[in-house]
This record gives sequence, C-alpha cells and structure tokens, in this order.
Amino acid sequence: MNKALRKAIIAGNWKMNKNRKEAAELIEALKPIAADKTCGVIICVPFTNLETALRLTEGTNIEVGAENVHFEEKGAFTGEISADMLTEMGVKYVIVGHSERRQYFGETDTTVNKRTRAALDAGLKVILCLGEVLEQRQAGITDEIVSMQTKLDLAGIPAEQMKNVVIAYEPVWAIGTGLT
Repeated sequence: MNKALRKAIIAGNWKMNKNRKEAAELIEALKPIAADKTCGVIICVPFTNLETALRLTEGTNIEVGAENVHFEEKGAFTGEISADMLTEMGVKYVIVGHSERRQYFGETDTTVNKRTRAALDAGLKVILCLGEVLEQRQAGITDEIVSMQTKLDLAGIPAEQMKNVVIAYEPVWAIGTGLT
C-alpha cells in the first residue's frame, strides 16, 4: 500500500459481542492505546453500542463504524438500519459484504453492491469485505474469485467515491479455523 496515497487503518469488528457496559469498558481501555497511532483506528460495534461508542470516542482518534447497513432508505425491513440513520447518528464507517453476512444471511454480490451504493450515497465510508472459501483456494482460483467480487460489489461506483471505500481481504477459510 502506498501510504502517501492512503492512510493505513486498523479496524476491529466486534460482531455480536459486548453489552453497553462492556463496550464502554473496552473503549476506555482502547483510548490510551490508540491515542498516538498514526494509522486510522476504527471500531465497528453492534447497533446497540453505536451511541455508547460515539459518545465515548468523541474527541479521540477512534472512529466508529456499524456492522451492516440496508440498501433502502426506509420501509418494512424489520431489524435493518438505513445509511441515513447511521449518518444521522454520526457513524462514519460501515462494514459491507462480511463473509458471515454472505454465509448466514444469504447476501449476494448484488445486495452487497446495493448496500455499498446506499452507504456511499449517504456519505459513509465503506469497509468492503472480499474473500474466498477453502475449496476455492484449494482449486487455485482465489484471484478470479476476489476479482469477480470486486467488480460486482463495486459496479457502478463512480471513481470519486472510491476514496471512501476500504477493501478488506478476508479469506473465509482462515476465519476462526486456525489455518493461515
């Protein structure tokens, strides 16, 4: 990565962990660790912790992200949250296309693209997750899979919005498996 063009970031995805009290304790512990970092520091927390995280990181170099976003602005989408809702709260980042969302909730490259577009249009920065499963890696088609995901997930995104996209390569086969 050319650090003259882009600043490195460290982003932590909390997944479905930490209640508000636990989140506050972890954020307070992270603040002195992150204080002198020259890279970007982002915590992506569950929806229930967004307000806590935003309040406790105010005035620090820690930025807050959400773990998901819906592609519609509003409507009958129980349990979902829109990009406008996130930006209104003060959230800066959102994870899109995480392998767990693809695996457990049936997200496709089409829905990932719609979520990415909605987030960017609302002014959010997108952490776009890409990666192959073990069978694809063993078949030697990692480059093709990641290239295809990149093209489909970013289809129609104007060049000027790409500065607000962070691509996170996360090989699905390496998540929690002990394989490296």
